[in-house]
Amino acid sequence: MPRYLIVNGDDFGASRGINLGIMAAHRGGIVTSTSLMVNAPAVDHAVALGRAAPELSVGLHVDLPGDGSKASVGGRRPIDAELRAQFARFQELMGRPPTHLDSHHNVHRDPQVVACFVAMARERGLPLREHSRVRYFSKFYGQWGGETHLEQISVEMLASMLRTEIRDGVTELSCHPGYVDPEHPTGYAAEREAELRTLCDPRIRQTLVDESIWLVGYRDLDELAAGTPD
Repeated sequence: MPRYLIVNGDDFGASRGINLGIMAAHRGGIVTSTSLMVNAPAVDHAVALGRAAPELSVGLHVDLPGDGSKASVGGRRPIDAELRAQFARFQELMGRPPTHLDSHHNVHRDPQVVACFVAMARERGLPLREHSRVRYFSKFYGQWGGETHLEQISVEMLASMLRTEIRDGVTELSCHPGYVDPEHPTGYAAEREAELRTLCDPRIRQTLVDESIWLVGYRDLDELAAGTPD
């Protein structure tokens, strides 16, 4: 069975630096998909870039205020209403529905909100991260325990992951490329630039060729279900 890989850049819209990094990793690297934060500071910039990149799948990256673990957001409205509001905002901005659904910090895993996410995904016919036929792989990340681990996002490590972790069927590899943006500082900054360099390194694309792994986006899932994409 063929092996297909979706490489999804999270946090589209969080800052201009992140937006530009995701687009650089799409145009010059292996990123095929991204997830848009509709209430983020640089969302308009992200939308303009996303609209100009027809080959890039753009999904909804739901960002719940606070920890998102309550039945309502800030005591104001139910989670399902917040999801619908962000979905509607996405359609207003992009002029079309999202190609997929996920959430900031994977808050949709919380037992108190996961049912709302699953219900929306089913209602809209969208693949939800970890709740579709697409396997989720999240180990390409360069920070844990409050410490930076650039070795985890090196070319050598990603190449090893591709060789050993990508199984038959469709896998999503999440990533967080970007440029350091002084106007919107983040605790994951140098790591973003390291990810970007790795994702654009020609050795990674060669590994995909050597391993017969096909790059696809969420926009291709229907075609994959019907047969092999062009």
